[in-house]
Amino acid sequence: MTFAVTILGSGGALPLIKRNPSSQVLNIHEKLFLLDCAEGTQVQLRRNRIKFQRINHIYITHLHGDHYFGIMGLITTYHLLGRTNELHVFSPGPLEEIIQLHLSASNTELRYPLIFHTIDPEISKIIYEDEIVSVTTVPLAHNFPTCGFLFREKPARRNLRKEFLADREISNGDLQKIKGGADYKDASGEVHKNKDITLDPPKPRSYAYLTDTAYHEPVIPIIKGISLLYHEATFMEDKAKDAEEKFHSTALQAAKIAKKAKVKKLILGHYSARYRNLGSIHEEAKSLFPSTIMADDGKVIIVNHDE
Repeated sequence: MTFAVTILGSGGALPLIKRNPSSQVLNIHEKLFLLDCAEGTQVQLRRNRIKFQRINHIYITHLHGDHYFGIMGLITTYHLLGRTNELHVFSPGPLEEIIQLHLSASNTELRYPLIFHTIDPEISKIIYEDEIVSVTTVPLAHNFPTCGFLFREKPARRNLRKEFLADREISNGDLQKIKGGADYKDASGEVHKNKDITLDPPKPRSYAYLTDTAYHEPVIPIIKGISLLYHEATFMEDKAKDAEEKFHSTALQAAKIAKKAKVKKLILGHYSARYRNLGSIHEEAKSLFPSTIMADDGKVIIVNHDE
């Protein structure tokens, strides 16, 4: 089953020709989640051939423009395309008021239900859950109410061993019970322990999206051991003072968080426009955390079960 991140925008506040501000699409089992929605996001969705009508959930980290200025355009594009499915928007702050003002000013009555979920950026809690994933808020340390999001894949059910199924007729009801962890009693009365007749399911995968934050160790227990971490790296270490003053992080600080949280892999992003060549940022983080990759617009990062 798919678990992949597509980077739509890897830059900081200023859009560049080849580097858009923050936005990503997370695909979990072909269910699409949009993370932040900077200006230009819907163009990036088209450029990356993502069927954005399939996006039903949008998660906004905070109300600085480089993280949400594209959402009004996307909302009205959905309207023009005749969308009828619900669109759920999760965000701290008065985003609903902002959007409703735009809609009122343009005398637009949407053809589809637009549902806002105001979240508290100061607490970590599950804000969405279905049969395949849970979404948890991750409080961050920015100069504005901001939170990241942690996506955890739900555990799969157990699979029966092929050799056990051979020459046995097991009802669908019993199959479902076994997959759920139950032991099995056959027609002769023999009890087969679940652990002996099934295989462990693949380890669930996880992804945390943490952008616009100073170095903030309270996130570590929340993201401990996850498969993939996206952490902002607006500056390099020689600009650590600037990072502190602006409540951003350096590449080395992002690597420290990844290492202390024992995550499997780190993605860096949200680079300041001052950095045109990103090689030095990459090397700074890899010096502490070798499993570091760079976010680039259009890059797709696939998370496998063995990661």
